[in-house]
Amino acid sequence: MVHLWLRAETKPKEHRAALTPLACKELLKNGFQISVEKSVDRIFDDEEYERMGCTLVPTLTWKNAPTDAYIIGLKELPENDDSPLSHQHIFFAHCFKNQGGWKEILNRFIKGNGTILDLEFLVDAKGRRIAAFGYHAGFAGASLGLDVWAHQQLHPKQKFPPVEPYPDENELVNYIQNRLDGAVAVRGKWPRVMVMGALGRCGKGAVDFAHRAGIPDENIIKWDIEETKKGGPFKEILDCDVFVNCIYLNHKIPPFLTKEMLDQGRQLSVLVDVSCDTTNPNNPIPIYDFNTTFDNPTAPVETNNPHPLEVISIDHLPTLLPREASEQFDKDLLPSLLELKDRESSRVWKDAENLFREKCALVNNS
Repeated sequence: MVHLWLRAETKPKEHRAALTPLACKELLKNGFQISVEKSVDRIFDDEEYERMGCTLVPTLTWKNAPTDAYIIGLKELPENDDSPLSHQHIFFAHCFKNQGGWKEILNRFIKGNGTILDLEFLVDAKGRRIAAFGYHAGFAGASLGLDVWAHQQLHPKQKFPPVEPYPDENELVNYIQNRLDGAVAVRGKWPRVMVMGALGRCGKGAVDFAHRAGIPDENIIKWDIEETKKGGPFKEILDCDVFVNCIYLNHKIPPFLTKEMLDQGRQLSVLVDVSCDTTNPNNPIPIYDFNTTFDNPTAPVETNNPHPLEVISIDHLPTLLPREASEQFDKDLLPSLLELKDRESSRVWKDAENLFREKCALVNNS
């Protein structure tokens, strides 16, 4: 019997779940055992899991879980802890692309003989990701970018306020539509929105939101590999009001923007970095080095240009729509989770473990 242990998320304002109650129902039907840590932040109530037949356990007790249990979650493990990790963990570790602190995270697993089966690197036979939050990341990123732009027009001297999650897409769209109506009345024209990586999941989400919010199609600039093959920087970004970066970075590329460019004349006043490769040495937007949060969604970029520029660099944007994002993710992930019953013959999970071993070897040889 495969035992999945759903841990409570500890990242502030994280409301998504790696396992939804409906996914648990299907897994239980297929002979899985599921323990669910109680959580007051998760969008799904504890009772929803209990009704499906899951066993509720105290919050943050996963370290004491049976040694054969898979600890499943989404975001990073609690910080300020360097204790060895002995379980097999399924989550977004954010350490396989040499992000900040990657060696420290991997060392915890090396010392405890544990394993990371990273959700970001579960791929099919063609190398495409099995499941991703990309669509809702782009959708939420575009919504916040347009909200901040509207705020700049309506309340130019006020800081953008904290943001709370929305119950569903329609409520989010309706709210932003109303904000844009007021801002366009003040500005006299619609904002120009550029989406970089427009053909990917994330980019499609950003473009879809812009359309649903009422942005005219001619004001939505969609760039992907064809438009960027000449290599950056790209001055065209400066001619837009809102720039939404949705690329998936897997190797070094020329920067899209430079700090020097921002001192020039520009329309650009909102930069939404959905990709959030802030600590990646190959980050193509090297004009800032911080992450923002739902409590403080924006931060200014210092330039010699009086025209303001605010950055949104929240690294878990899909939690703006936690229920829908979680349900879509689990719909795609479920077939692979079911393969854990016969993991030895599952290419997806064998490849994930092999990648983990490769990254551990890099740490040991460094």
